[in-house]
Amino acid sequence: MKTFHGLDEFEKAVGTHLGHSDWHTVTQEQVDLFAEATGDHQWIHVDPERAKDGPFGGTIAHGYLTLSLVPKLVWEVYKVEGLSMGVNYGSNKVRFPSPVPVGSRIRAGVELVSLDRGPNGAQATVRVTIEREGGDKPACVAETVSVLVP
Repeated sequence: MKTFHGLDEFEKAVGTHLGHSDWHTVTQEQVDLFAEATGDHQWIHVDPERAKDGPFGGTIAHGYLTLSLVPKLVWEVYKVEGLSMGVNYGSNKVRFPSPVPVGSRIRAGVELVSLDRGPNGAQATVRVTIEREGGDKPACVAETVSVLVP
């Protein structure tokens, strides 16, 4: 994990790749719990028997489940010390170029796109690319925006 000692040091990293998270296996239990939490019980996610004959050869993670793993994965890549608070402000753009079959291993690559300073802190835009081990395209690419308060 890369540690930045305050916003000044973090700002110097704009335009750089900050690193990769560890690999994580996506399980059917995660997918089922996400389906329960969101009410999205589409068979391609929660019915392994039916999904065997479906377009992906098995169940796949919800795109939004993959996106929801961004905080967990990013927190493995970097931290900024000296903050009183960091708040999710939203996303500029999110895409799901390829599916994540259950049992796949994924990890996130993180790039600091921008850091815009304001009177009460900064707004950081981070590009997170979630890749699937052995995949030829990313599973998710998202530009996330956070408000960082010293």
